[in-house]
Amino acid sequence: MICPVQQPKQVFIVRKTAAILVFAASAGLTTLPSFATGLATCDSGPKSSWQAVETLEKQLKEKGWTIRRIKEDGGCYEVYALTEKGERVEAYFHPVTLAPVPTKPR
Repeated sequence: MICPVQQPKQVFIVRKTAAILVFAASAGLTTLPSFATGLATCDSGPKSSWQAVETLEKQLKEKGWTIRRIKEDGGCYEVYALTEKGERVEAYFHPVTLAPVPTKPR
């Protein structure tokens, strides 16, 4: 009679545990929502009414800022930049008016 090759029970447990961990980790990563930081929120309405990011960038460069990154956060434009004085800043702007938005303290 031919016997199938049996693996030790410990190898089976390790593989099963690894598979469960990989599944749990991947499921957790795909279900995590992207949260706004909560430092500022803007009631900005539909994106069709927003001004272009390039307009904000141009406005800030004219003030002497060096723009590192602009992204959307909490319905606002979040800007990472260096001011005209060389200070690092994380600032928020309303996407319709491009007015500065006050932030909550961290």
